[in-house]
Amino acid sequence: MLPGISAEDLYRLKFVSDPQVSPDGEKVAYTVKRINKDKNYESHLYICTLSSGATVQWTRGSHNDTSPRWSPDGKLLSFVSDRSGKNQIWLISAEGGEAEQLTSNEGGASSPVWSPDGKSLLAAITVKKETDGENRLRPLEVTELQYKADGRGMLKGEYSQLFLIDRETRNETQLTSGPNDHFGAAWSPDGDKIAYSKSRANEDTVSYASDLVIQQLGGEEKIVSHGTGAFTDPVWSADGEYLAYFGQTFEHGSATLGNLHAVHLDSSVTVCLTKNFDEHAGDAVIGDMHYGHAAPKAAWSKDRKGLYFIATLNGNSSLHYATLEGEVSQITNQDCHLYGCAVDSENGYAIFAASSPVIPGDLFYASLSNLAEEVRLTDVNSEVLSEIVLSHPEEFRFTNDEGNSVQSWLLKPPGFEEGKKYPLVLEIHGGPHGMYGNTFFHELQMLAASGYVVLYSNPRGSYGYGQQFVKACMGDYGGGDYRDLMAAVDYVLSHYDFVDMEQLVVTGGSYGGFMTNWIIGRTSRFKAAVTQRSISNWLSFYGVSDIGFYFTKWEVGYHLFEDPEKLWQHSPLRLSSRMDTPLLILHGEEDYRCPIEQAEQLFIALKQQDKKVKFVRFPKADHNLSRNGDPGLRVARLQYIVSWFDQQLEELENKGGGDS
Repeated sequence: MLPGISAEDLYRLKFVSDPQVSPDGEKVAYTVKRINKDKNYESHLYICTLSSGATVQWTRGSHNDTSPRWSPDGKLLSFVSDRSGKNQIWLISAEGGEAEQLTSNEGGASSPVWSPDGKSLLAAITVKKETDGENRLRPLEVTELQYKADGRGMLKGEYSQLFLIDRETRNETQLTSGPNDHFGAAWSPDGDKIAYSKSRANEDTVSYASDLVIQQLGGEEKIVSHGTGAFTDPVWSADGEYLAYFGQTFEHGSATLGNLHAVHLDSSVTVCLTKNFDEHAGDAVIGDMHYGHAAPKAAWSKDRKGLYFIATLNGNSSLHYATLEGEVSQITNQDCHLYGCAVDSENGYAIFAASSPVIPGDLFYASLSNLAEEVRLTDVNSEVLSEIVLSHPEEFRFTNDEGNSVQSWLLKPPGFEEGKKYPLVLEIHGGPHGMYGNTFFHELQMLAASGYVVLYSNPRGSYGYGQQFVKACMGDYGGGDYRDLMAAVDYVLSHYDFVDMEQLVVTGGSYGGFMTNWIIGRTSRFKAAVTQRSISNWLSFYGVSDIGFYFTKWEVGYHLFEDPEKLWQHSPLRLSSRMDTPLLILHGEEDYRCPIEQAEQLFIALKQQDKKVKFVRFPKADHNLSRNGDPGLRVARLQYIVSWFDQQLEELENKGGGDS
């Protein structure tokens, strides 16, 4: 019997992303990310010839090469690489050879976009605030609400600006300026204009609010989006008549579904193509292998009457098609996670980057006229998957107290034995507006391989089940969402006799960490808990989180100064005297989303009451430790989780069991 997957197998897994079809439709470039022998990330470019399926690794070395983009004539690939220290734009021939560095900016460069004539590229370059040139400590003057960001640290007047780079002369022309980030650029078909997103972080109380802008090269900006929201990923129609883009208007705060829009540029009339589509336009599937990959833009159909796009629903992210009249149809129906997509409308096919519970991520080819018959182009994890056994999830649904169907899954341990009782771990996703789904999740598979039945569910507040469902937890954290999770546990206990009701444990991160804290403050039915990057106190979260000043209002319902008692009532810290479940607290030192003081408060409160608690702090780790953090720390984190559960259940068994 082959073993199940281990924490250390993370070092062997590879991840495929960002497919890009060549202009002649004959090849696809993509990236493969892995952890090298020094336990550092590296990624390389690959090219697959579609007619033969032959694949060639295009770049090598202990660095990260990402974002491959074909020149219009297909003779060159631009890409982003840190091989010279910072991320810069590089060029390499599509026939092979040495790469050539295009940019050498102190702040780095990213997001290359070729001009239609291939003579120049747009790049996003970080422009630093001028200093006196001396390398010394300086005080940071703070005047804005948004002065720090998770993964970026303190914001010191550095903004991403768009530059025009001449491919031959290397001359750089700055096209944007001001205290705003500029990103997601796209050229008009005639090459005279560009469209891009411009942040409103210094003008708005929402850190990721942005406008969609069109600029005649070197001219004035014209905002084409309407209202306050996040408007991103512009894509021009081939005739230049329309500009399509994704938009989220914050009508329901962070629970607002994303939509696909199109603006007719001559008339300035904007249409929401997904207005009557009660699902999220975009990928909201949660996993621990897919973080940081390039999200696919929408793609115009050949007849320019509609667009293909990825949408999230019922545990899957799938390809959909929206007409300019607002009719939406689902194109793919597989139980999987499409996290990347390159549609070649001219040649009538699509390349998907897709994952399932037993496929970490690979590329697939399918004709747009027959998407059901797909051809697998890559199998990058065949070696490691041939040496282990993965668990196939079993889906179930139950009806909650509001009459809604709640989608859930169970993973059994590999080598499951009939008649044997197994401990159960309840895993709770973050967000809360994300969605568990049919994707590969290393942590869940590892817990199953460690001998646990793994229960994961999408309680109210999750994406994938309509607008009313996704906003149903707002102002009610620890209410209906808690009842949904407990109902999922009760359903399993009443329908599956192989779960030991005396050996229940619970874990989750971010919102899932909040809910883990809340659960052990409400019930003692769980015999061990691990809370990760959690919220414990909404009162302090409001002022210390990089999003606390608006996220608290959105999710709990009030600003700190409006109703502090409401914030305290929803704070798990308030319940610390009732927390008798042995608790392991895991937190990153540089987490600005849920700062580590949230963990510190909970640890001190429990320790002072002589509760069983352990606190592990991960150095130089931000909120995304479990997804893109230091590989060694990611593995250590997984080992801590399993060893804590094993230890507490073993001690319980040695004492002769516990109360249910």
